[in-house]
Amino acid sequence: MRRWGPAAVLFAGGLAVWEAAVRIFNIKGFILPAPTAIAAAFEAEASDLFEAGWSTFTTALAGLAAGSAAAVLVSLAAARWRFIRDGAVPFAVAANSTPIIVLAPIANSWFGILSPAGSIFVVAVLVFFPVMINMVRGLLSADASQMELLDSYAARRGTVLRKLQLPTSGPYLFSAMKVAAALSLIGAIVKEFFGGPQARLGQYITTKAGLLQFEEAWAAIALASAFGMALYLLVVWIERRAIPWHISVRRA
Repeated sequence: MRRWGPAAVLFAGGLAVWEAAVRIFNIKGFILPAPTAIAAAFEAEASDLFEAGWSTFTTALAGLAAGSAAAVLVSLAAARWRFIRDGAVPFAVAANSTPIIVLAPIANSWFGILSPAGSIFVVAVLVFFPVMINMVRGLLSADASQMELLDSYAARRGTVLRKLQLPTSGPYLFSAMKVAAALSLIGAIVKEFFGGPQARLGQYITTKAGLLQFEEAWAAIALASAFGMALYLLVVWIERRAIPWHISVRRA
């Protein structure tokens, strides 16, 4: 209760203020539906919402895994060879500067409008930059005296990486993946705005908003937020088991 109580109270208080504001100021539903109306729409559309939400969630998870894996591999090479680092970082910055709305039509053209590979590609590109930059920084932040100690023992490059650099980079990696977890769901939904199977949150929101069914659209937004929090908590769960020795995990 001490840990989760403040968040629960703030969440409930925000919903109460929202409901009261809609009723007192007579805000129309197409501008801002009341939480009770959104909850009723969620209950009525639960089966369709969860079908669309689960499809988008799995796509975002696959893109997060693919983008993070690629970022880790590039980071290992960039930390080992300076010429790769000098070439990979500008490329990663350029990829991160590319808007999602530009990548989405290209992904549809490459993979087909109904293929989940397009969404996975967009998400992977979106999460690649923060994970790679933080991983490289973590690998290069190993303590110099510890590096010298391992050199004095004639430790091989793989031993230095496994015993020192990877543990040092762990907190950096998981900090980046917490950010990437939220970005992955955003990327998947924005990609779906530009076409895809109907059983996707992006298509569901677009369709319902186009039909002026804003309560259903807000219900889908609420579900997307819940799935985003689930991805974040999944990363936290993995972090606690991967680096239980780190101070941030021990305090938590």
